[in-house]
Amino acid sequence: MSLALDAAAQDLLFREAQTANTFTDEPVTDEQVQAIYDLVKYAPTAFNQSPLRITLVRSEDARKRLVAHAMGANGPKTLAAPLTVVLSVDLDFHEKLPRLFPALPNVKDDFFSEAGYREVAGTQNATLQAGYFILGIRAAGLAAGPMTGFDFTGVDKEFFGDGKQKSFLVINVGKPAADAFFPRSPRLSFDEAATTV
Repeated sequence: MSLALDAAAQDLLFREAQTANTFTDEPVTDEQVQAIYDLVKYAPTAFNQSPLRITLVRSEDARKRLVAHAMGANGPKTLAAPLTVVLSVDLDFHEKLPRLFPALPNVKDDFFSEAGYREVAGTQNATLQAGYFILGIRAAGLAAGPMTGFDFTGVDKEFFGDGKQKSFLVINVGKPAADAFFPRSPRLSFDEAATTV
């Protein structure tokens, strides 16, 4: 069975796309990032909660502040990338639910009044949105270098001092340089990953 998506798009989004470690100095514009977001915002989240928040780290000062919380090689990679984004979950995402999910006007209070549950649900759905965001970066003809090797508690204090957002992923974005990719690692086969019950 073939997929509806043509082979070139499959290659762009999946088969030939890899995590980039180095980038050219070609800038990534705000317009490109907005186009990426305007595409991926339509992907699903539970109750359309849309808890992902995206912080574009552009200034030299902000990059240095972010890199202070990086582990190992993530610091130099981040300083050299044309754009870095910090992805976080909005812990008060429920405040927007009356507008985002009008089918259930009381969803904010009926499902998400408790902060601990809200953080779990928001983190699950923001993580889902992060995957969509990476695919959007690829769809724009750019490469993504996602990283979890950061002290996210430190990142949160540095950038989100009010405690309303909780970071979980940093992504370098740009055109990949000639030496951007490591050799592709193996993947599990369908039979290893899937079970029929």
